Amino acid sequence: MELYRSHVLICGGTGCTSSGSDKIEARFHEEIKKNGLEKEVKVIRTGCFGLCEVGPVVVVYPEGSFYAHVKEEDAKTITEEHLLKGRIVKDLLYYESIEEDSDQVKSINEVEFYKKQVRRVLRNCGVIDPENIEEYIAMDGYAALGKVLTEMEPADVINIMKQSGLRGRGGGGFPTGVKWSFAAGAKGDQKYMICNADEGDPGAFMDRSVLEGDPHAIIEAMAIAGYAIGSSQGYVYIRAEYPIAVHRLEIAIGQAKENGLLGKDIFGTGFDFDLEIRLGAGAFVCGEETALLQSIEGFRGMPRPKPPFPANKGLWQKPTIINNVETLANIPQIILNGAEWFASIGTEKSKGTKVFALGGKINNTGLIEIPMGTTLREVIYDIGGGIPNGKKFKAVQTGGPSGGCITYEHLDQPLDYDNLIALGSMMGSGGMIVLDEDNCMVDIARFFLDFTVDESCGKCTPCREGTKRMLEMLVKITSGQGEEGDIEKLEKLAYTIKDSALCGLGQTAPNPVISTIRYFRDEYEAHIRDKKCPAGVCKNLLTYYITDACIGCTKCARNCPVNCISGEVKKLHVIDSDNCIKCGACMEACPVDAIIKR
Repeated sequence: MELYRSHVLICGGTGCTSSGSDKIEARFHEEIKKNGLEKEVKVIRTGCFGLCEVGPVVVVYPEGSFYAHVKEEDAKTITEEHLLKGRIVKDLLYYESIEEDSDQVKSINEVEFYKKQVRRVLRNCGVIDPENIEEYIAMDGYAALGKVLTEMEPADVINIMKQSGLRGRGGGGFPTGVKWSFAAGAKGDQKYMICNADEGDPGAFMDRSVLEGDPHAIIEAMAIAGYAIGSSQGYVYIRAEYPIAVHRLEIAIGQAKENGLLGKDIFGTGFDFDLEIRLGAGAFVCGEETALLQSIEGFRGMPRPKPPFPANKGLWQKPTIINNVETLANIPQIILNGAEWFASIGTEKSKGTKVFALGGKINNTGLIEIPMGTTLREVIYDIGGGIPNGKKFKAVQTGGPSGGCITYEHLDQPLDYDNLIALGSMMGSGGMIVLDEDNCMVDIARFFLDFTVDESCGKCTPCREGTKRMLEMLVKITSGQGEEGDIEKLEKLAYTIKDSALCGLGQTAPNPVISTIRYFRDEYEAHIRDKKCPAGVCKNLLTYYITDACIGCTKCARNCPVNCISGEVKKLHVIDSDNCIKCGACMEACPVDAIIKR
């Protein structure tokens, strides 16, 4: 094994790769070779570091220097200054990496974004080369599988999962050990283990990042689960829209087979387990487990009634367990560290950690992993760095289009499965979209419902027809055509769909509407009764005004595409509201922010 004095870790997640981290990596190799450092410095392409807001990201060890917004040409500077001369390039560091008082440089683990996180699921992301099985093994990889196969009975494995309190991270929150026990006790000559990597929520990318950064953890977990339930065949169902994750998963499966960690007689114990990838076409409904099964079987991805549940009659009518990526990523560590270790953090009924994809109106967008029970305030302000431009926090949408919103008064509520449901939202897969005072909550409900209408498979009438009627009412309200009684009609239809739709997509589709009416009913009423959009978003309800701050520079008039602004030089200008098309060009052009909309 070769030793190096410095390691240069470059983010190879989808976000940083799309920003050119592959070219940065190539440039580092070039510069390191040019300076004769090939035997002293190792360059490693990792998975996602989490703080996507400041990508492309490069971290240099042993110092843990956290370089942000790295450009291709910065590779030359970092190589010549840091790697060759030992001088950290402070100008290129993440801004929080330097102590304000002492000018000392902090390592990546000491910056605020990471300090409150507990990285269990993401422990190897941004740390190891996901395309190198030896790096995973060096982090205790496949030790849990070895322990299970040589020291434990299948029932012991299921019991430790039950004792840990691990619940499914895909949205439902069903206890994993209990689910496994159903399949273990089901009769069948063949059983299947499936990883659900069909991550379709807008703004969610935690499963993709785990597969990009630590694919062997999922393979190991699936083999452990296969042993526990008596399965010899597994499938990873992943959407084709995730090419980097698919590529690394293919490499990892190939390496596991070459090393005897998949296939026949694993560890010489007589246990057989093989794994294949099945690509999905990117249909949101295929995240629902019975639709996913239909898709693997070669049919159109449409849900089927339950019961029977997949644990008894799943893939090709055989007992089948379906776990999502994040759930599986916890399993090897529970085996190695024990159920008590896993349950040592979290809340009474929600153990362990949860990964959230933090996005929207927040300074630090990216991927975070926090103990269950962390408050929303800690997430928004301590980890997320607050709301940009001094705007006021308004709400956060959790659970994607299936979830609901949590408001300002709930900032100190702990985040866990049961509390989120009590607030009218849900954990979902972990999407967390932050909204500020400039977001219209009626328009947000319209946005998410528009998504679910598009993604409905159309099999059941409540979802196919009901969500369309709800969307029509929301479009009507946001365009200024709302009428008295529309809110009540929306509520009645929403609860009817929830009670009668065939699958989780339809049953949860009304959630954004229900929660926004629950917490922001006044905004609905303003749209309907006053024909106003309080947030200034809904175009048909806006009027542009020029205030006394106008300096008469004429820029607004010169940029108006329909010539509806008049006024003399150095005098207050006026907008002709009857002819204004509300494009906002005048507002953008004004140098003194004298134009407002309301």
